[in-house]
Amino acid sequence: QEQLVESGGGLVQAGGSLRLSCAASGRTFSRYAMGWFRRAPGKEREYVAAISWSGGRTYYSDSVKGRFTISRDNAKNTVYLQMNSLKPEDTAVYYCAASPTTAQAMSVIKIDYWGQGTQVTVSS
Repeated sequence: QEQLVESGGGLVQAGGSLRLSCAASGRTFSRYAMGWFRRAPGKEREYVAAISWSGGRTYYSDSVKGRFTISRDNAKNTVYLQMNSLKPEDTAVYYCAASPTTAQAMSVIKIDYWGQGTQVTVSS
């Protein structure tokens, strides 16, 4: 059974850092573009970042560009999201996702697999 499991969430003060991990199992996701999305309280799920299957191309939403870095290790079937300079508005449940489309075209409607989510809370 294919599965994505996120970890690394938690409570951090504004300006701090967290590193999220997404471990994939049940199949090889090395040919999938991978991404991170988030859902803040009372809001729709939104795109955060995406990475191509090779790891050579990365894309970010304007709200996190310059602060977050997405990466992947296909040998470990794991995707990461390094989050620096965190702000209270980054508070959300963060979801890992696998998409058969290109990383550039990733969106919430083009996802084959979702993780269960990990909570990130940034205090002011």
